[in-house]
Amino acid sequence: MIAAGSIEFAHARIWARHGQRPDEALWRRIETTREFAAVLELARGSALAGWLEGIAPGADVHAVEAALRRHWRERVAELASWMPPAWQAAIEWCGVLVDLPAVQHLARGAAPADWMAGDERLRTLLEGAASDGDGLRALLAAARAEPARLLPLWQAEWQRRLPPAAGRAGGIAALASLLAAHAAAFAAPQAIDGWALRRTLQGRLVLLLRRALIEPVAAFVYLALSALEFERLRGELLRRAAFPGRWATP
Repeated sequence: MIAAGSIEFAHARIWARHGQRPDEALWRRIETTREFAAVLELARGSALAGWLEGIAPGADVHAVEAALRRHWRERVAELASWMPPAWQAAIEWCGVLVDLPAVQHLARGAAPADWMAGDERLRTLLEGAASDGDGLRALLAAARAEPARLLPLWQAEWQRRLPPAAGRAGGIAALASLLAAHAAAFAAPQAIDGWALRRTLQGRLVLLLRRALIEPVAAFVYLALSALEFERLRGELLRRAAFPGRWATP
């Protein structure tokens, strides 16, 4: 039996999850389903169910967002538990990605939004608890001087957490280059179809995952694919939760 905490175990689990991803036929059904409750029911019958625990048919925008952030953190923690200890710190750091918008809001000197108090991690950040185990408070402190550099600051800490072996893993550099190219294309003035860019990125990530046989980079590619799934489902849920009347009738 392959033991947890090894590249082989992580690779087996990643490919099992990858094989369960929702296909485009399901996404099309979701996109054409009008009511929020009906979308939840449809998604719960699929591999998307893992994102939906705690989201009730009457949930508002903040409840949806809080549940999705929690599930992202859980997915990252689960992946970290599959991997060898040397890689866990860098993977765990990906868990704070969903908190970056809130961190940037605070770094710019804005008052905390009311909804932040309902999020356990952000509430801890606001209260200035003694422990900073996830590094979020240190990131906020660093970003106060240059809030626009929050993502580069996050990336620098991610690089710091990578084990020395990462320098010999060519896939890490390939993934970083792929994501940087996507970010540049997304920010370009002529980028008018963001979902087309995301589909292109998804296809390239799948190719990279297939090439990453028993390589640590597979964990980060899996997270990038999970982030695209997270973002797409979030969009479908939030536009119905935020504008229920718009989706309730033809």
